Amino acid sequence: MILGEPNGQSVTSDIGGRATLDDLFRRAMTRRPNAIALIDPPDRERFADGQARSLTYAQADRVISAIAGRLHRIGLQSDAIVALQLSNSVESVLTFLAVLRAGMIAMPLPLLWRRADIAAVLARSGATALIVSHRAGAHDQLDDVLQAAAETFHIRFVCSFGPSVPDGVIGLSDLFVAEAADPLPPTEERPHPPGPAAHLAVVTWDVDADGPIPVARNHAELATGGLAILLESRLRQDATILTTLMMSSFAGLAAALLPWLLIGGTLALHHPFDPATFLNQQQSLSPDAVVLPGPLVAQLAEAGALTGSVSSVLAVWRAPDRLVRAPAWRDSTTDMVDIQAFGEIGLIAARRRPGGRPGIVPFGPVAVPRSTKGGVIVGEVRATPNGTVAMRGPMVPRFPFPPGVERTALPQLKVAATGFVDTGFACWGDRNNAPLVVTAPPPGTVSVGGYRFLMRDLQDALAAVDGAAALAALPDGMAGHRLAGSAADPADIQQALASRGANPLLVNAFRPRRVSVTISDDTQAA
Repeated sequence: MILGEPNGQSVTSDIGGRATLDDLFRRAMTRRPNAIALIDPPDRERFADGQARSLTYAQADRVISAIAGRLHRIGLQSDAIVALQLSNSVESVLTFLAVLRAGMIAMPLPLLWRRADIAAVLARSGATALIVSHRAGAHDQLDDVLQAAAETFHIRFVCSFGPSVPDGVIGLSDLFVAEAADPLPPTEERPHPPGPAAHLAVVTWDVDADGPIPVARNHAELATGGLAILLESRLRQDATILTTLMMSSFAGLAAALLPWLLIGGTLALHHPFDPATFLNQQQSLSPDAVVLPGPLVAQLAEAGALTGSVSSVLAVWRAPDRLVRAPAWRDSTTDMVDIQAFGEIGLIAARRRPGGRPGIVPFGPVAVPRSTKGGVIVGEVRATPNGTVAMRGPMVPRFPFPPGVERTALPQLKVAATGFVDTGFACWGDRNNAPLVVTAPPPGTVSVGGYRFLMRDLQDALAAVDGAAALAALPDGMAGHRLAGSAADPADIQQALASRGANPLLVNAFRPRRVSVTISDDTQAA
């Protein structure tokens, strides 16, 4: 396991120093080759092409190698940045691991991002390939990313899962049934002194007061986030985890993918969010743990949807300032673990106290399990002079990305000489052992479900199509905020924003007002 010291330096064992995420998967596959590794959502045909799949570790391993081999055969080199925009299906997990097995860097993108957002981050990251689902519900995802790729000279390859792909796009669906896969080149021994786990694995995207920023993590930093959640939740080996979170963020990866790899269990996917499908999955799969957006947990518990085999509920709070108002957890038979996600910087997992209130997290070193004396230190938290939360430790990235960005005016990850990174979230308290209470998000940002926006960027996008239109971010009990727009001709505004590739959450701010509720981290339903 990964050990850390309060000064931010990590003392690593095999997982922290040498084992990559691919190594963790291979170990589980060697131990349980015929056990079920991955399970698709049963309603897959609602949002993606193809029938739902259930794969053993051996089957998943073969597809991972096949995808990795094809990426090399088409000409991608080690350390290439590969952007991924995939629905919550087995392909999202297989492709993520395949990119890492190929020695490349995965850059998962939020599913609701459209052409404007995608083109902007592709240009800034230097990505050379895109892998996408052919469709996401009714949206033609492939067409959208092809337009974005056309605006970005870095992109050399576009790959897609789907029954048929247009000329110029590399199909991947055949790899599920191919008799022979493209071979992988010999494994390259990397010169990093701490071991292969120090190699960059993933780039995710955060938003702070300056705008979108890329955040890069190595294998060890990813594993530490997953280990923090695993130890606090006390999941048993070989457990079944049902996750409703997309794997396009550090929290989404750390709350589900990493615990799954570390325990070698079964990972069942739910494409957010269909209550009937979720209940069906819980009854048919009998999961040991479910991963949910924090604001959704109380509603599901009241509806009786979190009973049966579930021993742990992992509640991810993308807006940790809302945790202080969370209702008490009343089910004494099921453990509740709150995961406060501080953007893409870091996270804190804390089991609910007796009585069901959120756990008290003091400033200073963060150790897990929190109820055990001498737990593993996975990070450190302090308040900045500005009254915001700062973090450092073995899960917190230590360098801005891409290399050299610190010499530009672009928004970037800012790491202090002490190793602390300011998350921008306002807090109470300013001393060790004082309880951490998050009070507000970073200034100028709004959170809609699992998406965080800089308000001025939304207003600038709107002003580009109609200077007289107005936009407001209104409080929402489930989503944090909801966007509401007003204009002389809302339909024209919707059409204009959509044609520019704006995020659907902004486009839908101008739809005719109906009672609606955002019910997941990634989709909105009326």
